[in-house]
Amino acid sequence: MTAIAGGRDERFFASTRGQVTMLLRPGERTVEELAQALGLTDNAVRAHLATLERDGLVRQSGLRRGTSKPAYAYALSPAAERLFPKAYGTLLRLLLDVLAERLPPSAVDDALRDVGHRVAGTQAAPAGELRDRVDQALAVLADLGGLAEAEEREDGFVIRGASCPLAAALPGHPQVCHLAETLLSDLIGVPVAECCERGDHPRCCFAVPATTA
Repeated sequence: MTAIAGGRDERFFASTRGQVTMLLRPGERTVEELAQALGLTDNAVRAHLATLERDGLVRQSGLRRGTSKPAYAYALSPAAERLFPKAYGTLLRLLLDVLAERLPPSAVDDALRDVGHRVAGTQAAPAGELRDRVDQALAVLADLGGLAEAEEREDGFVIRGASCPLAAALPGHPQVCHLAETLLSDLIGVPVAECCERGDHPRCCFAVPATTA
């Protein structure tokens, strides 16, 4: 699927394919309807739809009766919703602000770790060698909107994130990293240690030991 993050989303939505996804967000449309809205030929729209289908962002949603013959209607796939801005980060930060005002730091930390446990509980149990489990954990992070890679070392792995879905909550709430630490520990089946870089350019970092000893 097309990777879109940061400033790239603005460029995507300024493109014709981005405009097609915006037109499809309220509901399905036919090639003819899209062509009329965009001022393009039917063939030009079909070419853009083919690319979006290949990237997993658009799907055919069935046939619709027309004045002459039935026409295929197109709709966004569930994966396409990730392209659109969400206020999750802002809401999480405000929620943590309220919790920090009402609860002691240890209680807030416990709540975040409990969320990590619960998210992990929705996934399959860790399986395979350590490398396999790390890869499975990276896939879960990607599904949650993160982007990370693992570097193998003699004493295990280091997971570094290039895009963290929790980054918006970090200012004032560094313990939010414990949510991800707990999640990864459960997913990989070993006690992962958070070593995130904070500051103006925060970056996730988690050490995965080769054994539980």
